[in-house]
Amino acid sequence: CNLTEGCCDVLGSVLRSPHSELRDLELRDNELQDSGVRALSAGLEDPHCKLQRLGLSGCRVTQRGCDSLASALCSNPSHLRELDLRYNHPGDSGVRALSAAKLDTLTLLVDHGGENRTKPGPRKYGCQLTLDPNTAH
Repeated sequence: CNLTEGCCDVLGSVLRSPHSELRDLELRDNELQDSGVRALSAGLEDPHCKLQRLGLSGCRVTQRGCDSLASALCSNPSHLRELDLRYNHPGDSGVRALSAAKLDTLTLLVDHGGENRTKPGPRKYGCQLTLDPNTAH
């Protein structure tokens, strides 16, 4: 839905609201990047946050974004049970930081997905094709 990191400030505010009943937030394939994840993390660390599942697959999250998430989860052992970080590049240190959060019931989904998945927008689905007119029929 073409969300960018700027939208995450609003989403972080929703997560911090004592009236929010948001349990599942799917944000896959948006250009959130690490700065957007930092804004979401501010909501996750709030005691009012009731989020159980956060989908960030293909959102261009790196080790810095994982560090923000880990810090939020350590400061507030929230209700979060599933964190989907597939098709991002958290790096080994990002995965270690999230693992160190020591949440008993958190399922962490991580798959680096290759270089193409970190490209912005529709380009992430592209591939390179070479046509040889001498062999094409």
